[in-house]
Amino acid sequence: MREAGLKVKRRKAFRQTTQSRHRYPVAENVLDRQFEVGVPDRAWVADITYMWTDEGWMYLAVVLDLFSRRVVGWALGERLVTQLALDALTMALWRRQPSPGLLHHSDRGVQYASNDYQHLLKEHGLIASMSRKGNCWDNAVAERFFGSLKSECTERR
Repeated sequence: MREAGLKVKRRKAFRQTTQSRHRYPVAENVLDRQFEVGVPDRAWVADITYMWTDEGWMYLAVVLDLFSRRVVGWALGERLVTQLALDALTMALWRRQPSPGLLHHSDRGVQYASNDYQHLLKEHGLIASMSRKGNCWDNAVAERFFGSLKSECTERR
């Protein structure tokens, strides 16, 4: 490898973004890993990650449409707060204006379980679904999106 000028690409250290020890109720896992959706705006997944930028560590919240895997809402901030998740959902609602009954799946973090977030979901007729405790596979589409984003766009710098 040395002779060919190749270097190992090391992964960044894990940093926990899900705070699931909270007093809020948790929704059942309605999505149940049914990631194949035949029409747009039938099911969305949401998650938050952290990433290194020229500005330092930032948190990125996204909402993805399971039909197209397209980002329909996002927010970037310096702090991991509920407002970040609310801003991403608000953008998605404004851009897509989904019909009531859309399934919204996330992890069971405090940002998604909060009264403010759940109120916004109910206000627009969205059905809440949350991953099982400690099970990243239940939100694999969002996790895969973040993995691709980090390896292709930010970790090569």
